[in-house]
Amino acid sequence: MFFLTMIIAITVVLAGASVLFHYECLCFLDRVVESFGSHRRRLLATMIGLLLAHIIEIWFYAGAYALLGSYPEFGQIHLELMGGTSPFDSVYYSAMVYTTVGFGDMVPSGGFRLITATEALVGLSLITWSASFTYFQMQAAFGERSRD
Repeated sequence: MFFLTMIIAITVVLAGASVLFHYECLCFLDRVVESFGSHRRRLLATMIGLLLAHIIEIWFYAGAYALLGSYPEFGQIHLELMGGTSPFDSVYYSAMVYTTVGFGDMVPSGGFRLITATEALVGLSLITWSASFTYFQMQAAFGERSRD
């Protein structure tokens, strides 16, 4: 029961931290890109900023997988690959889950299944949030350009 409670708590913290971090990144980008002169710079800064935010969020989850992976009671990620594991397997796994690509060469067990399912939902939500934000940035940029 202790490990289940811990997995639930860790999952809630990871999801909450990811959403809060993403919100702050969007607010920051919204303020910063205003100061950029051209529409091209604004949109490029938006895209680069959003990509960096997603990468950091993937690393949030990768860190949790790596830390918890040394305690089998929490669960494991099983590799379907030949050979040994590398330090970046948890980053790769997190990126596949976050983006909902899920190649299937790595499979969670135990409590990692709850973290994995939540990461997929959070990743999908944050990626669509970023797409909406980018759409509004583009709408503003192209709207201003057509008025000029």
